[in-house]
This record gives sequence, structure tokens and C-alpha cells, in this order.
Amino acid sequence: MAKIDKYREYIQNLLTKYGSYKPSEEDVEVQLIFDTARDHYQILDIGWDGYNRIYNCVIHLDIKNEKIWIQRNMTDIQIAEDLIDMGVPKEDIVLGLQPSHLRQYTQYGVA
Repeated sequence: MAKIDKYREYIQNLLTKYGSYKPSEEDVEVQLIFDTARDHYQILDIGWDGYNRIYNCVIHLDIKNEKIWIQRNMTDIQIAEDLIDMGVPKEDIVLGLQPSHLRQYTQYGVA
């Protein structure tokens, strides 16, 4: 299996697992967005908390230049560590949620 195909599978498996966690608000739906043609993957919370509209991108991952970019993580889940446990090398994980000038100081890829 090609590297990108493996990464797509890893991401979809992880987000499916993470997406199974139920939000605390009863009227909030968890949506998994898998755009395999453009390699964008998200978990969204959509719904209502009383009179307040909930629309939140909880997790957003991309595959760019054969690397997995963590664009957003609004959880306490250590996504990068889960990816490493699946076999993704640290240099193939980019913390896109960090400014580019700081990525060199992380233990992960820079771009």
C-alpha cells in the first residue's frame, strides 16, 4: 500500500474513533468529513446548546506533500502520538497549528 493510502487509512481510523465520543450537549451532532480527493479530514460538532448555535471544527487534519498536517486540535487527545503509534515517522507529522517559525523547535516535521 502506498504511503499516502496508509496515511489516509490511519487518519480515517483515528477520526472515526475520536468521532465516536459523544458531546455533552444532547442536541449536538458529531460529523466526520473525509475529503479523500483533496486530503482534508475533519470532525465537526454541529447543533444547539439551548439557544446557542454550535458549529465547531474540533479536529482538522490534512495530507500535504506526503506529510500529515495537524491543522486544529481542540481536544486533549495527543493526535501526533497516536499517529506515531500507528507507524507514522515524526518527520512526516507537521504541527500546522503552530507558527512556521516555531515548528523547528518541535520534535515533528517542519513542512
